[in-house]
Order: sequence, then C-alpha cells, then structure tokens
Amino acid sequence: MPRKAIGKQLAYLRRDLDAIDGKLSLGKNLPPRQTERLGTIRAVYEQQKYMYDNRTHSVPDRIVSVSQPFVRPIVRGKAGKPVEFGAKLDISVVDGWTRLECCSFDAYHEAGNLREMAERFRAREGHYPSRILADKIYRNRENLSYCKAHGIRLSGPALGRPKKGETRDKAQDYRDECERVEVERRFTLAKRKCGMGLVTAKLRETAAHVIAMSVLVLNLRKIQRALLRMLAYLLEILAQNKNWALVQWILVNTMSTSSQKGADNVEMAPLLTTLQKRKISPSTKIS
Repeated sequence: MPRKAIGKQLAYLRRDLDAIDGKLSLGKNLPPRQTERLGTIRAVYEQQKYMYDNRTHSVPDRIVSVSQPFVRPIVRGKAGKPVEFGAKLDISVVDGWTRLECCSFDAYHEAGNLREMAERFRAREGHYPSRILADKIYRNRENLSYCKAHGIRLSGPALGRPKKGETRDKAQDYRDECERVEVERRFTLAKRKCGMGLVTAKLRETAAHVIAMSVLVLNLRKIQRALLRMLAYLLEILAQNKNWALVQWILVNTMSTSSQKGADNVEMAPLLTTLQKRKISPSTKIS
C-alpha cells in the first residue's frame, strides 16, 4: 500500500478515535467487551503510527488481529509460508507418550527450553535421559556443554567444520534421525486427527486448553491401540477354538463403535484377513 494512502487511513482512524473520546467525556459508557476492543484498536493505531513515522515495518509485540490481540507473527522461513500465526509448541515423546513442554503465542528460541525439559525429566524419572534426539537448532554451545556435563548424548553433528580425519557413525546418525521423526509425526497426527489444526477458540486460555486437549487425545489414541491389540489377541484365541459366532459379534460391535469415533481398525486387520480366508464377513450371520 502506498505511503500516502497509509497516512490518510491513520488520519481517518485518529479522527474516529477523537470522536469516540468526545462521546466518552460526556458520560457515555461502553460495555466491557467494547471497551477492551477499543483499547486494542488504540494499541494498533499507536503501532501503525510508530511504523509510519519511523519508516519501518517492525514493532515490538505487533498486533495482527483485533479479535485476538495476543497472537504474534512468527517468522519461520518456510517455502510459501515465511510467516505463521498462532501458538508455538514444544513437545517431547518418551516411550511413545507425548508431553506438552511449552506453549506460547510469542516467538521464542526453542533451544532455550532444552535444559528445563531435561530437568523436568529428571524430576519425573529420577535420572537424566541417556540421549536426546532433537533438531539441529537445539545444538548450541550451551546445550552441548550441559548435556556433556550430565552424561546426555545430544544427537546431530558437531558444531563448526568437521575436524581433519574425523569419522562419524553414519548408521547411528541415520537411526537417530529416523527415531526423531516420531516427533514430527506426532505434530502431523495432532493436526490431522486430534483437532490441533482446527483451533477456533478466540481467548488465550481457551486456545491453550484446546491445544492441550489435542495432546491428551494423542495419548488416548495410544491407549486405544493397546486395548485393540489385546482384543485382537483374545479374538485370535477364540478363532482357534472356532467360536466364530462370538468372534463375529465382538468384531461388529468393536468396528461400529470405533467407526463412530473416527478411530482406525489397524489392530483388527489380521483377524479380518482370517475371516476373509474362511469367506466369512463381519456382517454375515453365523448360526
């Protein structure tokens, strides 16, 4: 937008704010929600006026949404999406369980949270983790020194140029990277299956609660898969005894319940294959 047009819009906004101030000085009152919204608009005007006067495009704690003034632009540098808006998360995955370590609507450097996460792990388990499979951004001098002092192996290459004659265990690096991808998979699963990608809450507290509930559902899915494995094992025992009527009844009820909840029937696949070999469908009546 041309600078001249921005100056005109700021003048129009200043005129409207002065008119509102004149009404308020006469004893008029606004509802609490409108008063809060008016304060947000004043803050937006001050920020835009500062950028206009100083010929800059950045300002601390920039407001990008009038309805959600706590949301901040976060520069990610991704192709097609250089700037993102919303909460920034840190999660950890230990033995398949997902834990929400940090949730903030302000931009922050992830590497600064590694020590706190390691100390929280020690408080829970009684010892430090033997290894931490983290992104390269966590590998700074402070974190490397901290991990070395506590006997923690931090995955990834060393800082700086490789030393002459240095040989790295490429197989170990490959295994670490394959296991670290589990964290990225949890983010994808939370966004596509657990509602983290559809946060429509307008308040800071409710939005944070929706994100926390998405992480909770991730862990509930793990429990559900364990129960389905146990059920599949019991059904295999019944199938060996040729108790097909009971097997069919359990399958029909389990599949209908899980389909209503949008769950996957991956654990039931082996038993379904057995039924198909016997040319029996879960919907077929067996006498």
